[in-house]
Amino acid sequence: MATAAAAEAKPKAKVKKAKVPVWQWKGVGKDGVERQGEMEASDSESVNNRLRQMGVNPTKVKKKPLEINIDLSFGRVPRKSLIVFTRQLATMIDAGLPLVQCLDILHGQQDHPGFKKAIGDIKARVESGSTFADALKEHPRVFDELYRELVAAGEVGGILDTILNRLVVYIEKAAKLASKVKGAMVYPSIVLVVGVGVTVILMLFVTPVFEKMFKDFGGTLPGPTQVVVDLSHFMVNNVVKMIVGIIVFIVGFSAALRTERGTRIWHTIVLRMPIVGNVVRKTAVARFTRTLGTMISSGVPIMDALNVVAKTAGNRVVEDAILHVRTKVGEGKTIAQPLAETKVFPSMVVQMIGVGEATGAMDQMLSKIADFYDEEVDAAVAAMTAAIEPLMMVFLGGVVGGFLIAMYLPIFTIASAIK
Repeated sequence: MATAAAAEAKPKAKVKKAKVPVWQWKGVGKDGVERQGEMEASDSESVNNRLRQMGVNPTKVKKKPLEINIDLSFGRVPRKSLIVFTRQLATMIDAGLPLVQCLDILHGQQDHPGFKKAIGDIKARVESGSTFADALKEHPRVFDELYRELVAAGEVGGILDTILNRLVVYIEKAAKLASKVKGAMVYPSIVLVVGVGVTVILMLFVTPVFEKMFKDFGGTLPGPTQVVVDLSHFMVNNVVKMIVGIIVFIVGFSAALRTERGTRIWHTIVLRMPIVGNVVRKTAVARFTRTLGTMISSGVPIMDALNVVAKTAGNRVVEDAILHVRTKVGEGKTIAQPLAETKVFPSMVVQMIGVGEATGAMDQMLSKIADFYDEEVDAAVAAMTAAIEPLMMVFLGGVVGGFLIAMYLPIFTIASAIK
């Protein structure tokens, strides 16, 4: 009895689970196309048997060498990689390949480490019985809510390939729209940074040299020169305080943007800016109509669609307006009426949406509005660039030119005195 009790009291040794090796394979499918990928299995024979079950004739199977992958993506995947993945997945599903096999092939072809890891996890979840949409929810930083909702609608309706093709079109147009706006801000940003940098260098390093030279000659400095010298003294004596102040401002501004009130105030200011506000408003309209039209045409319920569209608005004021519309639609009203109450969207957009609701062609009307506002964004970006470029050049020229005039005035004065 004592021996038995001692045996029971003795802790059981922990059994370490052996890691299943990963095999790299190449083979030829039934359509004659060469395929390759990776697969977890206990031995190469298991890999060969499984490939034959998948309709692939294996030509090469070898154990994957141990490697250390450092994932620097932090969950962020390039938009181009997402587009390629979605398009290839749609093509393979349309060709009749099972979803797990499609994911296995795409996993083997993926070069981006973070995306590769996400696809592998999604494949494993689908194999274990999860739906594709539910598996995507585990990677929200790779697949946003719009992507997940549309995939869910495609799975329910049995039109996943069609939905994926629509997603490709949507992502490409959204990327093009964002690229236009960002591209328009590159030149002004560079000029502004150069202007500030030149000003700092002139004030901290060049002006003191000129001041010493002027003191050696003696006399009173002209007014513009004295202003530049005083400003240089201020910057030299308070350079540490200015740097700390800039850092405090940036940190405080970032903290304010992380609050509801701060974000709403800033987004309201942006919408009311003379030049930038017009671009932001038209971009928001294009994104709203494109996203809502894509979701409605894919069979997503209007309440769910408006909820997703609000989250992807990109501006808190526009988001609040869409959520107001959603509340009113839930009360039985149309979309156009509460949309007009928000006074955020142009009246033409509201009227066209009203016509779409009346004719039952809401998705088509939204698509037409989105195409129209894509062109409007082009025109607005061109106008913004045309207006900002001269201002930036005047700013940069004024800084350098004003400094040169201020520094050369004493030289002219000294030259006149010598004569």
